[in-house]
Amino acid sequence: MGAKSHMLQSRRLLSAMCSKMAEEAKRLAGFAAVDNHVKNNQALGIGSGSTIVYAVNRLAERVKQEDLHIVCVPTSFQARQLILQNGLVLSDLDRNPELDVAIDGADEVDSDLNLIKGGGGCLTQEKIVAGCAKTFIVIADYRKDSKNFGDQWKKGVPIEVIPMAYVPVAKALASKFGGVADLRMAVSKAGPVVTDNGNFLLDWKFDKLHNWSTVNTAIKMIPGVVDTGLFIGMAEKVYFGMEDGSVSAREKPVH
Repeated sequence: MGAKSHMLQSRRLLSAMCSKMAEEAKRLAGFAAVDNHVKNNQALGIGSGSTIVYAVNRLAERVKQEDLHIVCVPTSFQARQLILQNGLVLSDLDRNPELDVAIDGADEVDSDLNLIKGGGGCLTQEKIVAGCAKTFIVIADYRKDSKNFGDQWKKGVPIEVIPMAYVPVAKALASKFGGVADLRMAVSKAGPVVTDNGNFLLDWKFDKLHNWSTVNTAIKMIPGVVDTGLFIGMAEKVYFGMEDGSVSAREKPVH
């Protein structure tokens, strides 16, 4: 019994250490992106998720210290709240349809700097905001760096769908591309996750590697699909916070 409880305690300690290390890695990546890409008089796209919190904290520090004039366009309700809580200037794409820089996280980054995004459910707005930016910068911790999609991220490609279409879209995904597409269910409420746009999310667990650019286009053509969590060729640069406290930067390969 003693040995078993000791083992459990060791596991908990290891898990807490790994979690702490990953949080520090997120912070380092967020700070690097803001310090290297944010300048005075810019319109910024602010992404969603846990890593972006550190970037916004750093942005707020710099705005105060350097008296920067920055406007921020959010990708989600969470991002909007972050901007307001940090005393930053909130804007939108009506007022600022052209952004200088967008900063966002990712669930997985492959060797070509393609991304899987949407684990947090905000993929459509994230893609719109990233598409409006001259430069799209991604921040992540070392666990998100993969050679191929699926190496690290096991939850599949998120796909936002119109609610009435989720069954036909799920069937079409499985028949055209293999794998299985599951409706994402909410944790603290009964029923499915509902996006900020009032839609449902499918998580498509693919069972082989694809030409992701081709597949992304084909999925978007299925009636009822709003957008996919495949961000192909959009990221200019990714900052990875590493386990040893350094930051590794990768730029989009030139083909």
